[in-house]
Amino acid sequence: MHLGFRLSNRGNRSAMQIVSVLALSVALAACSGGSDGAGGGKGGGKGQHGMQGPPEVGYVVVQQSPVPMLTELSGRTSAYQTSEVRPQVNGLIRRRYFTEGALVHKGQLLYQIDPSLYRASTDQAAANLASAQANAEATRIKADRYAPLAKEQAVAQQDYTDALAAARQAAATVKQNAAALETAKINLHYTTVPSPITGRIGRSLFTVGALVTASQTDPLAVIQQTDPMYVDIQQSSTDLLTLRRQLAQGGAMPTNAVVHLKLDDGSDYGYTGTVEFTEVTVDASTGTVTMRARFPNPQGLLLPGMFVRASFSQAINTKAFLVPQAAVSRDPKGNATVFVVGADNKVAQKPVTADRTDGANWVVTAGLNPGDKVIVQGTSKLKPQMQVKPMPANAPQNLSPTQGQGKGSAKKTNG
Repeated sequence: MHLGFRLSNRGNRSAMQIVSVLALSVALAACSGGSDGAGGGKGGGKGQHGMQGPPEVGYVVVQQSPVPMLTELSGRTSAYQTSEVRPQVNGLIRRRYFTEGALVHKGQLLYQIDPSLYRASTDQAAANLASAQANAEATRIKADRYAPLAKEQAVAQQDYTDALAAARQAAATVKQNAAALETAKINLHYTTVPSPITGRIGRSLFTVGALVTASQTDPLAVIQQTDPMYVDIQQSSTDLLTLRRQLAQGGAMPTNAVVHLKLDDGSDYGYTGTVEFTEVTVDASTGTVTMRARFPNPQGLLLPGMFVRASFSQAINTKAFLVPQAAVSRDPKGNATVFVVGADNKVAQKPVTADRTDGANWVVTAGLNPGDKVIVQGTSKLKPQMQVKPMPANAPQNLSPTQGQGKGSAKKTNG
């Protein structure tokens, strides 16, 4: 009995194990069927996606438009006016009347040179003039007296001729002495050295008591007018030649150049300037042409000799295209390309020339034609000759239904 009971228990356990195995097989079969169903669903999704046709892309139609031809070049500031104060006469400096580094005005007294010798020369010239005038008066009276006597032959004709010549010579001597007096007065005036312009004066290169001469090479001081201020800009002669050819061929038109400055620290200068003129010669050592711009400088922020960056528009390109930056890609060599919608809605790739930006757009100067449909959306997986469904940029696009979106209904979203 006991042995039979144990066998019966063993049989029950075997039966239970068989039932468990069968239940597990059914469960796995159910899971496998679910997986197959899901896979079928996925496959069906792929099939549905394939039935939608080519991928949608957004495009813009490009047209030629006038775009300023911006140029950024290095430049250097220079004073609007510069005056080197120099002595006009020889002598010792007796006094200096200005503060170094201060603002001086035109006509303001700067130096006093010892005037003693020049005052004496002026007095002597004045005395010589008075003597010559007296002599001229005497000779004139004598000649006037001899005139009627010579007609009556009371005096010899030669005596009258000599008296008349002496009077004329005395008159000429008066003019000579008058000129000498004027020269002496000018030299005396030069003993005071005034400021020739209004501006900031630098340090004095000569002190009180120093001997200065009219022929010396060193100035007494230097005055610079810094409001307004000049900025000398260096441009390559090649770039200038290209610009002039474009102007001649009608590809660009001239414009009034408004110049913006960036200082050494990268900050923008608060005022704008205008180009005054362009040099007519090329610097042989650098191959550049100098352009001069004029800037207001009321706060004295610009100082002579500073290096700056100047950006300005020399002309307007009338045949450029503005292309959104998202449409332009570059190869490893840096060459720019765009995708366009070609014939039969097939993608074509075009190399373009895009050297600079204007806001959110690239400025394309070559490689496109008016009316080209440039693809700006959906460009990540495009290849040449790929069939696409073009739509205007930012238009609503249909997306494929995904799992969990209701009963297979497709949703719409903006591309």
